[in-house]
Amino acid sequence: MTSGPDNAPPVAFKRTKAARGGIDALEAAPVVILVRPQLAENVGTTARAMLNFGLGELRLVAPDFGWPNAKAVAAASGAAEILNRMQIFPTVAEAAADLHHLYATTARDRGLVKEQHDPASAAAAARAQVAAGRRVGLLFGPERTGLDNDELALADGLVRIDVNPLFPSLNLAQAVLLCAYEWRRQGAEPSAMTAPEPAPKAALDGLLRHLFVELEAAGYFRSPDRRDSLGRAIAAMVERMRLTAPEVQLMRGIVKELRRGPLKRPGDDAG
Repeated sequence: MTSGPDNAPPVAFKRTKAARGGIDALEAAPVVILVRPQLAENVGTTARAMLNFGLGELRLVAPDFGWPNAKAVAAASGAAEILNRMQIFPTVAEAAADLHHLYATTARDRGLVKEQHDPASAAAAARAQVAAGRRVGLLFGPERTGLDNDELALADGLVRIDVNPLFPSLNLAQAVLLCAYEWRRQGAEPSAMTAPEPAPKAALDGLLRHLFVELEAAGYFRSPDRRDSLGRAIAAMVERMRLTAPEVQLMRGIVKELRRGPLKRPGDDAG
């Protein structure tokens, strides 16, 4: 790892629990490249955001501070292993030399004819590239100015994050986190939790007929017109409930017991 002068003492990196758990397994994820970052703390919080969502390789291009840097390590808060593995390069071209596909983030339309993405579509495209055995990078510019046109020209695709136009400024680590989250989300396994199987239509029809008979007997509808309108409303409500077959049987049991009326207990008729 390239280092530079810094007022802070040299940093002793410790292998974190996350690193011991297999940070090497994250190497198939995109490489994050920060170009001329101005605050060391932003590099630390970027490392934390990366590890949260499964990105393990960070590169810097011409940072404005020396390295090692104690402020960055403190801000990483448990993700210092990413900083320990980090590489520093003098130019974007050198930082991206071993990559096959590069996505650059930008807040403005620069008029460049390139792939246009939001974080979600960029993550999907990046996953397709990685699945094909290619190495992918995500390029982020300096906090104040963003990437210049020459740096954007090196990218294969541009990523724009939809933010409030009245306050479009994102913290560097926030921008990385949004892209890293989409990478993680795109590759997530389908949830093991599945919705319960709804009861067949015949079972629901039987429940509704049973319910309507009892409501009719109780005088609830009062008139044929009211029966039609209320009947449709009740049927729609039951449909939205998506009852399972056991729940339909439970409901029919409830209706049946209500029809019987309250149980008489010893002493109920006593004067």
